[in-house]
Amino acid sequence: MLTKKTIGFVGAGNMAEALIKGLISSSIVSAGQIIASEKRKDRLVHMAETYEIKVFNKNYEVAKAADIIFLTIKPSDLPEILADIAPELTKEKLLISVAAGKTTDTILKGLKSGGLRHTVPIIRAMPNIPALIGCGAIGVFAGSGVNKDQLKLAKKIFEAVGKVVEVGDEALMDAVTGLSGSGPAYIFHFMEALIEAAIRRGIPQEKARVLVMQTTLGSARLAMESGKELAELKDMVTSPGGTTVEGLKKLEEGKLKTIVDETVKAATRRAKELSRST
Repeated sequence: MLTKKTIGFVGAGNMAEALIKGLISSSIVSAGQIIASEKRKDRLVHMAETYEIKVFNKNYEVAKAADIIFLTIKPSDLPEILADIAPELTKEKLLISVAAGKTTDTILKGLKSGGLRHTVPIIRAMPNIPALIGCGAIGVFAGSGVNKDQLKLAKKIFEAVGKVVEVGDEALMDAVTGLSGSGPAYIFHFMEALIEAAIRRGIPQEKARVLVMQTTLGSARLAMESGKELAELKDMVTSPGGTTVEGLKKLEEGKLKTIVDETVKAATRRAKELSRST
């Protein structure tokens, strides 16, 4: 499926590296099929030396040479980069954007402003940072010009670094961004709070860190592999009159679920704001 495709990355930051590492590690493609561009010379050197891929300092060179082009860039850089690559995009190329908050329509308009005279298939995706270790959560939306084979290709690439969920309504991608895109930071923040609480109870920092990391990892794996509902798993830990009940009471008193809802709401709202900005 991908053996004859050249996959290009416009932008060689952490997300591009996660995808490149996953693709090569899974043997879906070879390093010789991957190219990348980046304005930072140190990143180009790192990517070339670490993964033995071909690198460029001009974005349009990647757009010209690649069959599948990933826009692994900051949303603020999108207009300039779209103008740069537009002349090199043919109808046969597939464009996949991970620029947060930027709709497929915005991307197409940016390309047309850069001189594109036809449409190109565009897929919008939102991976998250655990893709760096092959445990990402990725939401994808296929624009109107994307056919089934192209969507299948995109899913196969993302499956190399995690679990893929197809979103049928592009408006929901903002919520995906606020949930799983930003979600690792929320979880890291909660883990920090647990470690700090443990230290205040007298547990040494490094031991507290190990206990919290393993508790988080084990809980997530159990939730995924047990097939049980989260409420049922919670009940398995909670004994009447026990320690867990007292802890959960404090979370309820602090309105944790309300705080989490407001957190995702705020991040989703910001994603919508980004989609409206140029």
